[in-house]
Amino acid sequence: MVEESEAESMDTMEWQMNRQAAEQGDMEAQYNLGLCYYNGEDVEQSYEEAVRWFRLAVEQGYANAQYSLGVCYENGEGVEQSYKEALHWYRLAAEQGNADAQYNIGVFYENGYGVQQSYEEAVRWYRMAAAQEDAYAQYNLGVCYNKGLGVEQSYEEAVHWYRLAAAQEDAFAQYNLGVCYEYGEGVEQSYEEAVHWYRLAAEQGDAEAQNNLGACYLEGRGVERSLKEAEYWFRLAEEQGEEHAKRNLELCRKELEQDDVE
Repeated sequence: MVEESEAESMDTMEWQMNRQAAEQGDMEAQYNLGLCYYNGEDVEQSYEEAVRWFRLAVEQGYANAQYSLGVCYENGEGVEQSYKEALHWYRLAAEQGNADAQYNIGVFYENGYGVQQSYEEAVRWYRMAAAQEDAYAQYNLGVCYNKGLGVEQSYEEAVHWYRLAAAQEDAFAQYNLGVCYEYGEGVEQSYEEAVHWYRLAAEQGDAEAQNNLGACYLEGRGVERSLKEAEYWFRLAEEQGEEHAKRNLELCRKELEQDDVE
């Protein structure tokens, strides 16, 4: 999805000034107008109009518009879906240092979208975006190191990148960091630290973290044992369809019933 920008919530005067600037060829104004149409901010939502204004901006080499046009091609929004066209525009934006485009190219190489699948190329592009503090790229780079995809396997390197992404509140990275602490992969084993990271991810709605946090409460690992807390987190995970949570919730409720009988 294209991110919203300064064009968000313009008043009437600002809108008219931005539109006038766009019509006079100001590439930033053209891009902002494209975002307004893409997101339906201050105008009736229209991907076709968004694409039209993005194209005008990309004719002047505006990197953010190149990235946004790539998103439109990737998702088939206002244009016929095409991974190859998306990749073309992502590359142009990435060459100008656009971190979102660099990350997306990494995703394309990892999954073989419009290119021959290559973990090595995916890592190369993730690394570029990660160097610009892109949390998604940092997380994906951590996964690559964790699994040895395109790089030599290293739990220590995985933890390094997970930490950077987790510091930016990436829930997946927080969850994976919890797993590393629970099993002592790349760090000294610590249930207390595992609980800390699971909780941060769980509070953001990560279902796997909610399930694992419930398990910690059920078994008293890193926290004082609490069936009620365990039930709470299992229930949240189960509501999201987490594969292990339903059984864990049943086991937890059986124990609670036994406690009530006793």
